[in-house]
Amino acid sequence: MGFALQLQPSDSSFLIHPNLNPCQRFSFSPLSNLNKHWVAPHSFPPRYFHASRPQRKNRSFAACAAAGDPPAQALRRILESPGIHQGPTVFDAISAKLVERAGFQFCFMGGFAVSAARLGLPDVGLISYGEMIDQGYQITQAVSIPVIGDGDNGYGNHMNVRRTVKGFIKAGFGGILLEDQVSPKACGHTRGRKVASREEAVMRIKAAIDARKESGSDIVIIARTDSRQAVSFEESLWRSRAFADAGADVLFIDALASREEMKAFCQISPLLPKLANMLEGGGRTPILNPIELEEIGFKIISYPLSLIGVSIRAMEDALRAIKGGRVPPPGSLPSFEEIKEIVGFNEYYDEEERYKSIGAQSSYEKGTKIREAVGERAERLSEPVIEVLSPYDYDRYKSGDYNDRLSGIWSRTLRLKVTGSNGLEKLDVRVPAGFLEGMANIIPGLGGVNILELLENASQEVAGSPEKGKLLLDFDGTMGDRIQVFVE
Repeated sequence: MGFALQLQPSDSSFLIHPNLNPCQRFSFSPLSNLNKHWVAPHSFPPRYFHASRPQRKNRSFAACAAAGDPPAQALRRILESPGIHQGPTVFDAISAKLVERAGFQFCFMGGFAVSAARLGLPDVGLISYGEMIDQGYQITQAVSIPVIGDGDNGYGNHMNVRRTVKGFIKAGFGGILLEDQVSPKACGHTRGRKVASREEAVMRIKAAIDARKESGSDIVIIARTDSRQAVSFEESLWRSRAFADAGADVLFIDALASREEMKAFCQISPLLPKLANMLEGGGRTPILNPIELEEIGFKIISYPLSLIGVSIRAMEDALRAIKGGRVPPPGSLPSFEEIKEIVGFNEYYDEEERYKSIGAQSSYEKGTKIREAVGERAERLSEPVIEVLSPYDYDRYKSGDYNDRLSGIWSRTLRLKVTGSNGLEKLDVRVPAGFLEGMANIIPGLGGVNILELLENASQEVAGSPEKGKLLLDFDGTMGDRIQVFVE
């Protein structure tokens, strides 16, 4: 693997490609490789390493985060480190926390996902600058990894671009992605995209760089062009070169249509990192694995739909279960303890202990007792157990004829059996028969049934019955399950 080398007559120093490890940076390559990667002196970005200057030590991202590096600096260290780096796209604070817990070094905040999650609307320019800033702040404050924010087309003219960049810096983003579409914008890989003129597109990047300088920040500016679909592939290459000359830190052509186009893109401005967008589920760009993308020349990868997509499917599955009178199965539902850990209850309790008061019972001690009670309750709920209300407690709230009618019912046992459409048994429990009164609120399909009358007329037991009891009800639920009620 070679590196780009530029001799400086004044001090015989040289510039080195930053995407190499320390050993590679000082290993000379064959002349053929050197010529392959030669670029003009003015093409080198200002932040690339200079061998005559003191070099910063390479640190892992975890070390950078522990040292409290600003988000932009942490993101630049990732871009300077060897290999290719994956960044899932998030849409709120909890999805960002899950990305960090999974061990990713950075993430994207995508306009498609945020528009869907926050507004329930398509990504067609309906979400505003203020809404994106607000959502972004909630995300960046929830994690310690750098977040790249989707700045769309800057939400207006060049002055709007400047305001957008400064707002993203204040919101805590490590990077911002700016595109060259006109308003109203269209989501990538969809129809109806139109781009601004070449001059206006380049001026947006220059305005973003000016805003960064004025803010004293080092936010990473990712220049995106949608001209591949709006105009032509050749136009997208021209704009990418122009963005590089204007000072962009990362280049991105959306909706590249083949491996060949992806390779051609990575050959322009070879020292600038390239972003690959792996649109899951059927976009225009081929879905390649990280190894293949690195071989082509990409540096970072975004996955725009994975988290929002699986969230939609999981919620649909859970709602179907609830509508059918069930709850999501344990395999698809984290335990209460896991949920508490993910959202930060345990961290909160540890932090709260620092401020524990002396003397009277502190809020921490009270919270501990509450947590213990909640934990015991959660353990009980995780098992297929029915809590039984005693006839004494039940009768305390009943009187008159109604109470007389139920007095005999409580001596009987009700058996509830649910069999799935696949023939497998889902539920088989026994509860006091008096609970039939509220069964219509629990089992869909019982509305309008006079359950008390059925129970009063039922025999206490049918001798020799294989089900050990009289079949009281037998019907199909809304999800195709067979629901049977026996009185014993």
